[in-house]
Amino acid sequence: MTSEPLSDSPFRDESAARDEAPQFVLPLVVRLERAEPPALTDALQTAARAVLTLLSDPRSEGDGAWAEAVRDWQDARIRKVVRRARGGEWRKAAALPGITVDDGDAEVRVYPPVSLDGWPKELARLQVSGTELEDPEEPGEPAPGVPVLWLNPDVRMSAGKAMAQAGHGAQLAWWQLSGAERNAWRERGFPLAVRTADAGRWKELVESGLPVVQDAGFTEIEPGSYTVVAEHPALVG
Repeated sequence: MTSEPLSDSPFRDESAARDEAPQFVLPLVVRLERAEPPALTDALQTAARAVLTLLSDPRSEGDGAWAEAVRDWQDARIRKVVRRARGGEWRKAAALPGITVDDGDAEVRVYPPVSLDGWPKELARLQVSGTELEDPEEPGEPAPGVPVLWLNPDVRMSAGKAMAQAGHGAQLAWWQLSGAERNAWRERGFPLAVRTADAGRWKELVESGLPVVQDAGFTEIEPGSYTVVAEHPALVG
């Protein structure tokens, strides 16, 4: 469930400097109770909103308690790892410093970045692979004016991998917004939708100049695969 966006454009980054910098990871934990797992789309949207919530939190800015960790993380590859927890594991994970975000029936907790070998033991023992979710019914059309993170219809990903990719897409959109646009999105509670594009629409999106996530290929999918296009109204046109 790890992933990194790559590129030499403003929307992707694969510079040698980022490869050589100390590497950090943004931990996310999805609550996955056996009897009541969340719907896939809810989980994807919640992961994306969790990333935005952490980036915009006062602790992540200026002299905030998390600011140095966030800067170190963003100076290297933008790695995210999604793990799953239930019951007592979730309660222990929820007790660590972080932010819990919910959307529909999904709960995701995001934590300040850690070094690759610096995971808290409560999170390090959680499982990464094998998270599979589904939607009980097809998600409807996104509401007008809502930012949409479009998934590549030709790339198959586990739920955890897709959650990381959705988080990447939201982050790339965030980077491209002005301060006023960021504030407006934050004040609305970061509304967004995650949907899978159809083939024709996907081609148009990739060629549109909108932020595109290009995966490093360390897990699950081929290196260089485009996975998400972030269509925020402020970035269109």
